[in-house]
Amino acid sequence: MATPLRCLCLLLCSLIGAARSAAPPALQRLKAIAAENAQMPPGVGRALSPPLIGHGGRIVACSGKNLLAFEPNGSIAWIVPLGYNCKQDVAPITEREKIYLVAEDKVIKITPRNLRTGDPATEVFFSYTSTPGRSEELIGLSTASSYSSLFLTIMNRGLFSFSLRNGQLLWSAGPVLDRFGYRIGCKGNISGCYFNSAPVVDQCEGTLYISNNEGQLYSMYIHSRKYRWIQDLSSIDKVMTIAPGNNGRLYVVLPRKSIVMGFDVLTGHISWQQSVGPLSNEKVLPAVDSNGWISIGSLDGTLYSVSPDGDIRKFLQRTSPNSVIHASPVLDCSGFSVYISQTIMEAKSSQTIGDYTYVSAMKPSSILFTLLAPATGTTYWTEKYPGELADLLSSSDLNYFTLDETILLTALSAGRIGSTIQCYTKRQKIAWTCRKSKPKFVHGDPGDHNHALLLFFFQLIVIVIQSVIVRFCCIFWRKKKLQHNGLQKFLEKRRSLHSKRRILGKIISELEQKAVEDASSNEILEQLGEMVKAKEGVERKLYTSYSLGRDVLGLRQRSSILPLYNGKHKSHSFHGAQRESITIFNTLSNTSSSEDRTTSSYSSGSGSCSGSSCEDMESDTRFNSAGEAGPSNTADVAVGAQGKCPADAEPSYRVFTNPLYVQGESSGESLSRRQEFLMETMHQGSAPTKRMWLKRRRTLSSTN
Repeated sequence: MATPLRCLCLLLCSLIGAARSAAPPALQRLKAIAAENAQMPPGVGRALSPPLIGHGGRIVACSGKNLLAFEPNGSIAWIVPLGYNCKQDVAPITEREKIYLVAEDKVIKITPRNLRTGDPATEVFFSYTSTPGRSEELIGLSTASSYSSLFLTIMNRGLFSFSLRNGQLLWSAGPVLDRFGYRIGCKGNISGCYFNSAPVVDQCEGTLYISNNEGQLYSMYIHSRKYRWIQDLSSIDKVMTIAPGNNGRLYVVLPRKSIVMGFDVLTGHISWQQSVGPLSNEKVLPAVDSNGWISIGSLDGTLYSVSPDGDIRKFLQRTSPNSVIHASPVLDCSGFSVYISQTIMEAKSSQTIGDYTYVSAMKPSSILFTLLAPATGTTYWTEKYPGELADLLSSSDLNYFTLDETILLTALSAGRIGSTIQCYTKRQKIAWTCRKSKPKFVHGDPGDHNHALLLFFFQLIVIVIQSVIVRFCCIFWRKKKLQHNGLQKFLEKRRSLHSKRRILGKIISELEQKAVEDASSNEILEQLGEMVKAKEGVERKLYTSYSLGRDVLGLRQRSSILPLYNGKHKSHSFHGAQRESITIFNTLSNTSSSEDRTTSSYSSGSGSCSGSSCEDMESDTRFNSAGEAGPSNTADVAVGAQGKCPADAEPSYRVFTNPLYVQGESSGESLSRRQEFLMETMHQGSAPTKRMWLKRRRTLSSTN
């Protein structure tokens, strides 16, 4: 303990020397200000507003019509006359080396660096004229650096958002919201309902929180006046204090009930609730460190600290029986530890009546200051007042003002008394706490997981729809006709081609039926060939120029009669279910009937027969072709074969058999059977009888 005392003595000597050098001009300045303002009592009678630690570690506080800044050693750094009486219960705030405070019915902006340049240091940022006979005072303000916005609460008027750049009004909102014909907020008392707390900004979530006098807690978006959720706590109590966690949690203190609650910032649901000892007043402000622990002192002399998950710890219990904590803890510059003040009392008693606990204490003897880290429970420094701290303050300019424990804790934090932890800037602290924010939908209700699944499937459907749209857009972009004629003409042309294809398909089906019924009609076959060609052209256009990526040629999927005609001969190709094909060429003879000669040829994978020596095989070949062509033409061909000799036929035939895959047997086996059948007929020297032809027909039909 000797080493800290030695360091404290050295620090005390340096502070005393600095205070002596700065005290005379400061005192002269204060006396001059007191002479100008008769209402403000001179000397030690001056009271300071709740202070803040500004740029460079200076303590900034308002007194009367002046804003004062103190160095960490307690000496006055500068004094700025405001011209208006500042509001003592509203603490000033700092944003980017500028200070904003409430003075009477105005918001004053102070730029300290202008004190060195000679430019005006004060500027009226916002001025408000209240309605006569109505209480419309300025309750509190806050800023959001990421959005360059200032938020101001005016009693009986609402919440207002201003731009920090030019001071223009961005939006305003009241405590009552009408949505889809339903009223939200303020319950039944609309005329007497108003916002009664300063707006609290969550820097990580981009939201702000505020409460009304009916016990409702609001969560709103910073960039607009839309509400995220409204939580009604009136069943517990209507008075509350809000503290942001900047880590996915929002902390609310109900001082009259001595309850601390943690909320999920996304849904507004209560995550946990803990009871603490009796609190000193309704405006107690808890301290939230960079680890997300909220610390609050109680009149029972104990410091209560609650983790973001709701785990509670109690500190300073050894000295708590004879002490009270009625000042809010103050964070040190590192953000991980807090300064606490315990007031030691000579006598103390407590009494519980109903839900309330009353503490009576008298004759404070001393104050015990402590620096500790709630997350680890480590105590870094402890010191009593009066003592060496009293000597330190008596030689500083702070001694000329009325001091309370909040001012003393702020002075200890600014001077870093007893602290050995590295300091961090405001941005670094916020970044540290934001990284500790819990993942979404992890600690929610089971319904939240269902909402997450629905959201996932909805996003999946949107992605699929977008991919389909992109695909078709790419297809359309490649269409030159689409680029020249436009989408409407492209789709109209595509619909007309589909209609033509359907009509041609019906016509082809009718002509195929007629061709089957009357195989000798050349006119029908010519029409059928023209229709097939026309349909092929239509399908080719649909497959190429007017395709959407899913059109295929119909000729690749079905088998039909495909007659071709080139002016000299006609060919009829018959496709069976076994993918066999026999092509018959009807060659027109240019010689006279007396000189007609029949020439036939048969080719296969094993041998060939040609010339007049094969004339006896014509009838058999025709029987075979008729049997393979289909049962509808079999009878006509058979009758013609029995009634006429091969020489009496007007045209000559050349038959080409192309055996392909046959279900149940290979093409080679089918070809060998046909050759055996033809050879057997040739050796017999006569045309196949009707019985043999029927047997052959049954043989061919069995393969189907």
